Amino acid sequence: MIRARRARIVATLGPASRSPGMVRQLAQAGVDVFRLNFSHGSHADHEAALKAVRGAEIALQRPIGVLADLQGPKLRLGTFAEGAIEIAPGARLTLDLDPEPGNAARVCMPHPEIFRALEVGHLLLLDDGRVRLKVVSRTEESAEVEVMSGSRLSDRKGVAVPQAVVPLSALTPKDLEDLAFALRIGVDWVALSFVQRAADMAELRRLVGGRAACLAKIEKPQALDELEAILDASDGVMVARGDLGVELEPEEVPVAQKAILRAARNRGVPAIVATQMLESMTSAPAPTRAEASDVANAVYEGADALMLSAETASGDYPLEAVTMMNRIMERVERDPAWPDLMDAEHALMDEHDVDALVAAARKAADASSTACMVVFTTLGGTARRMARERPLQPVLALTPNPDTARRLALVWGLEPRLGRQPDSLEDVTDDAVAGAVKYGLAEPGQRILILAGTPFGAPGAANLLRLAHAPVRRGRKKPER
Repeated sequence: MIRARRARIVATLGPASRSPGMVRQLAQAGVDVFRLNFSHGSHADHEAALKAVRGAEIALQRPIGVLADLQGPKLRLGTFAEGAIEIAPGARLTLDLDPEPGNAARVCMPHPEIFRALEVGHLLLLDDGRVRLKVVSRTEESAEVEVMSGSRLSDRKGVAVPQAVVPLSALTPKDLEDLAFALRIGVDWVALSFVQRAADMAELRRLVGGRAACLAKIEKPQALDELEAILDASDGVMVARGDLGVELEPEEVPVAQKAILRAARNRGVPAIVATQMLESMTSAPAPTRAEASDVANAVYEGADALMLSAETASGDYPLEAVTMMNRIMERVERDPAWPDLMDAEHALMDEHDVDALVAAARKAADASSTACMVVFTTLGGTARRMARERPLQPVLALTPNPDTARRLALVWGLEPRLGRQPDSLEDVTDDAVAGAVKYGLAEPGQRILILAGTPFGAPGAANLLRLAHAPVRRGRKKPER
């Protein structure tokens, strides 16, 4: 099942979609990676969903990735004696550590680390930015704030601190428990929420220990300041526009999205664009024209993958949402202007032999006689380098490692498939040609470019570029009479 598009689809599983039948339908409609959102649902729910994905994988005979999305630290207010208070611009309120229910004069904010990070003049954004508070004065245990905007504040609303680095671990006790469970059931990717610094990703990688790929969710302005270092410590990145849009001004979000995609592309790190891609399809069978344009623009920008959240997790039209996203992606990639727009900022090449080889393969593949490329990879590094070049020909990534194949399902333009570990150059050529023909990527007589590494079977960079041709089947000669 080879997709007629290079960009990939990530879909969130939830009550509307986690049944085995629906998972299979979503995969058939085009989902490449399924997301388990650990902010919702039980461990039993997520384990059942993963089993459904593995069943769909067997039925469709192609690798499908599973992404565990950890909740991360949630900063929240305490409660009010009457459940809520009315507020108005100019009003003053004290935030403190007293657990007693609040009133119009004060309320608990049970996070001493926030008070230590605040400075006079800092903004606090509550209830997804609906309420804006400015710090007038502060101590180690409280802060007096002035209401800048908002009319009502109720129990346990979320708190964002966009102008300060809050000294919190990105991994809460709940996250540690969820992470251990996710690794035990065999997820392929782990996403860390509210990353602020490269050290957050380093801690996740230490805990994961190579059992899954690690993805950084960029949803804090502070992460943008350390973006290069965070990417260096990550296997993938997500432009999490929901929380990022709370802490950044609206006009800054698309600029940040482009900066993240550009930096990720330069490193060959797969990037997901997420949040509100087809939001209206949560309750409607068709998207708005603005949403369709949003999806299209991310494809034009060269994003590796686009993600559906509530649309597939709890919406009324999960299958229609995936089908629509697939249609938009395919239409963009048929646009004659798409290759130039997508490749406007070509990735910078590193000073490594493998990059020179990959660049040569990309250039050789531009010839019209080239049908596809076949990359042999053990851990996925060579395949990701090839994807960074954004070749327009299909790229078949053959690996003997099921974990590698599932992780590569997230990467732009790659068609990962399981294959044997070749022992010789003859095996490499035979397997590449057989795979290209089997999956319909090459017609008899067409040229195939092969990228592999020697010694065969040893993880490492590719050092071999070879040309081969799909065999031309010749009919049996009729005997003369």
